[in-house]
Amino acid sequence: MALDASEKGFESNIENRLIESGYVQRPLVGESLDIFKKYALDTEIFIQFLEKTQHKALERLHKVYKDNYKQKIVDRLCKELNKRGMIDCLRHGVKDYGVSLRLAYNKPVSTMNQTLIDAYEENIFTVTRQVHYSLKNNNSIDMMLSLNGLPLVVMELKNQLTHQNVENSMRQFRRDRDPHELLFQFKKRAVVYFAVDTDEVYMTTRLDKDKTYFLPFNRGNSGGKGNPIIYNNYRTAYLWDDILQKDSLLDILFQFIYIKEDEIKDSTGEIIDKKESVIFPRYHQLDAVRKVEADVRKRGIGHNYLIQHSAGSGKTNSISWLTYRLAKLHDSSNEAVFNSVIVITDRRVLDKQLQDAVYQLEHKAGMVAKIDKDSNQLADAIVNETRIIITTLQKFPFIMEKVGQFTRGKYAIVIDEAHSSQGGKAATAMTGILSSKTLEEAFKADQLAEDNMEDYEEKMLETIVKSGKQDNLSFFAFTATPKAKTIERFGTIGEDGLPHPFHIYSMRQAIEEGFILDVLKNYTTYKTYYKVAKQIDDDPEVAGSKATKQIAKYVSLHPHNIAQKTEIMIEHFRRVTRHKIGGRAKAMVVTSSRLHAVKYKQAFDKYIKANHYDEMKAIVAFSGTVEEKGVSYTEPLMNGFGEKELPDKFHTDEYQVLLVAEKYQTGFDEPLLHTMYVDKPLDGIKAVQTLSRLNRTCKGKNDTFVLDFVNDAEDIQKAFEPYYEVTELESTTDPNILYDLQQELDALQVYTEKEINDVCKLEFSGKKITSKTQEKLNALLDKGVNRYNTELSKEQQDDFKGSTSKYIRTYSFVLQIGPFADISLHKLYIYLNYLLRKLPKNASEGVTLADDIALEYYRNNKVFEGSISLSVEDETKLKPTAYGKGTQAEEEKERLSSIIERMNERFGTDFTEADKLSRDQIKEDMIHDEALAQKARNNTKENFKFAYDNTFMDFVINRMNDKSFFNKMLQNRAIYNYVKDEMFDEVYEGLRKKL
Repeated sequence: MALDASEKGFESNIENRLIESGYVQRPLVGESLDIFKKYALDTEIFIQFLEKTQHKALERLHKVYKDNYKQKIVDRLCKELNKRGMIDCLRHGVKDYGVSLRLAYNKPVSTMNQTLIDAYEENIFTVTRQVHYSLKNNNSIDMMLSLNGLPLVVMELKNQLTHQNVENSMRQFRRDRDPHELLFQFKKRAVVYFAVDTDEVYMTTRLDKDKTYFLPFNRGNSGGKGNPIIYNNYRTAYLWDDILQKDSLLDILFQFIYIKEDEIKDSTGEIIDKKESVIFPRYHQLDAVRKVEADVRKRGIGHNYLIQHSAGSGKTNSISWLTYRLAKLHDSSNEAVFNSVIVITDRRVLDKQLQDAVYQLEHKAGMVAKIDKDSNQLADAIVNETRIIITTLQKFPFIMEKVGQFTRGKYAIVIDEAHSSQGGKAATAMTGILSSKTLEEAFKADQLAEDNMEDYEEKMLETIVKSGKQDNLSFFAFTATPKAKTIERFGTIGEDGLPHPFHIYSMRQAIEEGFILDVLKNYTTYKTYYKVAKQIDDDPEVAGSKATKQIAKYVSLHPHNIAQKTEIMIEHFRRVTRHKIGGRAKAMVVTSSRLHAVKYKQAFDKYIKANHYDEMKAIVAFSGTVEEKGVSYTEPLMNGFGEKELPDKFHTDEYQVLLVAEKYQTGFDEPLLHTMYVDKPLDGIKAVQTLSRLNRTCKGKNDTFVLDFVNDAEDIQKAFEPYYEVTELESTTDPNILYDLQQELDALQVYTEKEINDVCKLEFSGKKITSKTQEKLNALLDKGVNRYNTELSKEQQDDFKGSTSKYIRTYSFVLQIGPFADISLHKLYIYLNYLLRKLPKNASEGVTLADDIALEYYRNNKVFEGSISLSVEDETKLKPTAYGKGTQAEEEKERLSSIIERMNERFGTDFTEADKLSRDQIKEDMIHDEALAQKARNNTKENFKFAYDNTFMDFVINRMNDKSFFNKMLQNRAIYNYVKDEMFDEVYEGLRKKL
C-alpha cells in the first residue's frame, strides 16, 4: 500500500492529535453550515455552552424574549462582536437586557473557587476541517479551531510532499481570502491565521490582501531560523501538540493577546491617523515568559533570570507580558508570590504600553503605577503593595534600599537593558565644558570621560552586590548584549558549572527571520578606498612604518581631513543613501569627540552650502559645552532647537544626517537610519551597540551600509561573535570576483547572450511592466529554467544557484561603494535577478524573495528623482592636502605630500578624442526622441535640464553594444558627467529646432 503523502493526510494527523487532547470533531454541514455562513459563528455549540454554564441567565432572557430568545442572544452577540471585537468580548463577556453572559472561562489562577473551575471545564473546543465560510462562493479553509462556537484560529495547511509549502499557504491567504468576509474581518471573528507546512509556521492577525504581513512562528534551529528535526514527528508538531492545546490557547487568549494602537504621523511628525493591531505573541516571547513563570512557580523567589533577546525580538511586549504574569502569580497555597513587581526601564513607550495591555487583560485601572515624581511616590507605591511599579534606572539604588527595609515583602525586579547614552543620559563627566583643545587632545579627554562614564548596568550590579543576597527578591534582566558581569550575576548555572542566559533569542535568528537587518552584510573599511601601504612601499625614501604612522596621525587629527571626509560622506550619501527607503533614508556619523562633532557640523554646513545641496541638512548631538577659539558651542544652539526635540525632528524629512559624539549610539531606534559613517575607534559591546542603530526594519528598507574610517573588519567581526553566534564578516570585496562568477555561470550554459539582452530590453524599455511584458519576460526566462532542469546534474544545479546568489549580492554591494560598472555585468545582474525567482526550490531551501527594491534601484524608471546606482553625479575629487605651518621638517613634509598625491592620482580622468566618436550617436538618439521633444517644448531650458539628466542614462543603456566607450563612461563618473553636461546645449537646441 502506498504511503499517504497528501495534504488531507497532514490535516487528518493534526485533527487526530487535537481530538486526542480534548477537542471535539465538529463538521459544519446542512443548517449549521448555512447559519455559520451568515454569522461566522457556530450558534448551536454557543447555545449549548450557555445552557451548561449559565442556565439561570438564559432563563431570565427567555422571559424577556420569549421563544425567540436564542436568536435574540445571537443577534446581541453579533452586535457586540462587531463593535468591541472578539478579544474584548471573550474576556469580559456581553450584556443583554441587564443579564451578563460569559463567552468562555479561563483556567482559574487559584483553586479557591470551585464554581469557576467547574465552568472552565465546560468550555467546548472544536476542530472543523474544510470550512465553507462564504455566502458568495464555495471557497473553504483547511482547518478552524473554535471555542464555545466562536471561531478563533484559521489554518491553511500545505505538505511539501505535494510540492507545496508554507509560502503557498501565505499566498492563499493573501489572494484567495477576502478580508471583507465576516470570518476574516479584523478583530470581529478569527483572532489568528496560521500558514503551516511540515517544516515551518507563519502567522498573522490581520488579512489585508497583498498587504497581509506574516510573522514567523518557529522555534528556531541551532541559533537560526526554522525548526529542529523532531524524532518520529513533524518539525511543526509543537503548534498543535503544545501551542493550540486547550489550556495553552486559553492562556494566550486571556493573558497575552491585546490590541495595540499606533499613531500614524506624516513626514512632518504631525499625527494624521491611528491604527489598531492585534498583538499575538511570537514563539520565543511565549516560550520565554512561560518558562520563566514555570521556573519561579517551581523554585520560588530568590533566583535570578537573564533573558538575552536580540533587538527586533519585541522586548517591550515580552517585559509587559512577564510583568503582568508575575503580578498575578500564585503559589500552591493560593498566595500571591510577589507583593509587587518593579520594572526598571528608560523606555518611554513601556509604561504606556504596559498600562494599556494590563487594562485590557484586567479591565480595571490602578494595577500599574508610574513613578514620575519623587522617591516618596515610589516609597508609597511599595508600601501600598501596588501590583506593578514602573520607574527609572536612576532610582534603582533607592529601590534596593526600600525593599531591603520591607523584609516581609517579596518583590520581582524586572530590569530592562540600560541605555546609558540615549538622548543625553551621559554622565557628568561628559556634560562639562570642553575647551582649548586640539582634536587629538579632545579625543583623549572625551575618551577618558567615556571610559569613566556612569554605566547604569554596572552601577546596578554594584548595588545588588552591596545589598547581598536577599531571599525576598527575584531579578529578571532583559538585554540584547549582556556584559560578562551581567551574565555572571544574573545567569543560570549550567551543567558545565558556568552561568548562562536562561533564555536566548539570538541576533542571528532575528536577522534570518527578517526582524532586524544584518549590519555586517554591507560593512566596509576605508581601506577599500584608501590603499596607503603599497604607495609607501613604492617610495624608497620613506621608512614604511614611520610614514604610515604620520599618515594615520594626519587621517585622525588634521583639521583639513574633516573637510575631506565630509566630502566623501556627503557625496556618498547623495549618490546612494538618499535614494534608499523611498527617498527617506538617513545617515549617522559617529565622531571621536565632542569637538570633532562640532567641527563636522561646521564642515557639513559649509560643504552643503557651497555646493547648493539645499535638500540636505545635518544636525548634531553632544552633551555639555564645547569652547573653540573663544566661542561656546552647545547642541541646542547649533541645531536651533532643544535636546528633547531631536529624535522627533530627525525623523521628519527636514533632516538627513545626524552627527553624534557619545549620544544616540545606544537605545536609539530610528528605522529610517540606513547608513553609518564611523570615525571613532569601537570595540566589544560598544561596537555592537553602535552599529546596531542601523538594524531596525521598516517598509522599503532592504539593506544597510557602513563606511568605517577607523576600525578593522576583523575587530568588528570579533565584537559581534558572542551575540551573533555564527557571524561571518566578508573580507573587503574585490569587484573582480564578479568576472570569476560570470565565467562560472557562463560555463554551465543555462542562458544565452541573446536571452540576457532580450530581458534587458524589456527592463529598460521605459514602459511599466504590463501583463503583456510579463508574458514576454516569463517566456524568455522559461528557456533558462528548462535547461537548468533538464541539462544540469543536481550538483551543477546547486553550483549554479550558489554562484547566482553570490553574484547578485556582490554586485549590489560593490555599487554601494563606488561607480564600478561594466555593461555585460549589469545586464547579467538584471537577468539573474529574474531567473533566480523562477528556478525550482529544494525542500530544504527557503523561498527566494524577489529583490524588487534592488531592481527599482538599478532600473532608472523615475520612481525617485533619478535612478540610484546609475544616477551618476559629479565625481568626488579628493584635493591634495595642503599642510599648515608646523614643526615638521620641510623635507619630511614634501615626502608625505608626494605619497598623498600619488594616492589621489587614481581618481583622475583621461578623456580622449576617440571617445567622442560614439557620443554623437547618443545626441542624435535624444534629438529624435518624441518624449524629450515634448519636454523641451513645454519647459524652460533650466527646467528641461531635470528631464534631460533623468533620461540620459536610458539612452546610454540603449547603446550598450559599444562596450569600450560605455565602459569608460560608467566606470568613471567624471567621464559620464563630462559627456552629459557638454552635450546638453546641443541636444536642447536640436530639439528646439524641430518645433
